[in-house]
Amino acid sequence: MLRALLRVLACLLLATPGAAAAADPRFDNPLLRQRADPHVILHTDGQYYFSATVAEWDRIEIRRTTDLDKLASAQTKVVWRAHADGPMSKHIWAPEIHFIEGKWYIYFTASRVDAKWEVRPYVLMNPSADPFVGEWTELGRIETGWDSFSLDGTTFVHRGQRYFVWTQRGRTPEEGKGTNIYIARMSSPTTITGKVTLLSRPDFEWEKRKYEVNEGPAVLIRNGKVFMTFSASAIDANYCMGLLTASDAADLLEPRSWTKNPEPVFRSSEANGQFGPGHNSFTTTRDGKTDILVYHAREYRDIVGSELDDPNRNTRAQVLHWKKDGTPDFGEPVADLKRKAAD
Repeated sequence: MLRALLRVLACLLLATPGAAAAADPRFDNPLLRQRADPHVILHTDGQYYFSATVAEWDRIEIRRTTDLDKLASAQTKVVWRAHADGPMSKHIWAPEIHFIEGKWYIYFTASRVDAKWEVRPYVLMNPSADPFVGEWTELGRIETGWDSFSLDGTTFVHRGQRYFVWTQRGRTPEEGKGTNIYIARMSSPTTITGKVTLLSRPDFEWEKRKYEVNEGPAVLIRNGKVFMTFSASAIDANYCMGLLTASDAADLLEPRSWTKNPEPVFRSSEANGQFGPGHNSFTTTRDGKTDILVYHAREYRDIVGSELDDPNRNTRAQVLHWKKDGTPDFGEPVADLKRKAAD
């Protein structure tokens, strides 16, 4: 009798609407307020390591936690501060923390107080096994081969080769007047080498709203493909994410290896109260079984004054699903749990 009752209860539970979706983690968004351009890695010690643009643009801080929902109360340390003048004294943006060959690196963007739009990519390094101890050393600027507005550097390894991907204004008039996505091989964690390839420039209308922008690349390798997201247009409600795709067997330095989705894959959701989602990174649940999209977005459409001066781009996360053909299904920015409950 008891066994029969238990079987009935189990069937009722499985039949309850939403029960099957309960396996997907839901995050208490926003995870961290006034942190844009979030970058998260799950390290071998089981901890998530986090870096992002702080609202004051004057320092680099890192956080770690075993629970992304506790990011706001996570262990935090300021590992570097902007210089008073000269290089690396202004616009400290988009730091990304990476663990490479036993050392910690942070790739970030900076300019100078006397030329604030001369933003360029720089690197810090810490040889300690623990990035919260040891000394962070400035390794200088990453030279891309030409001198122009450049930012949002990231790195990944594929088939034993390390690559650097970044955003920069074009080398020639033919490469356009906006910011583009470029890729090159790396001979070390601080040096690119050989051919530099233009992967994407603003071509579609949704990449040119207010400004012609492709920026913030992030890479995810799954299902025999190399997927690269990027963000497009002004950083208001027009901000959205595009997607480039290549076969994982292709030459990643060959432009014809890549296909760009003709429509954005992630954009503002009026219904869910999320605006300008973008500049993402990818991580997984701690068991490695579920992919997670980490990104920033605002909770309102209308911005008073300059969108760049508005600090309320908040760090958020949600599960990344997959279509039957093995391509990512980004869906739309999910509503805050509190907002959903109120609705």
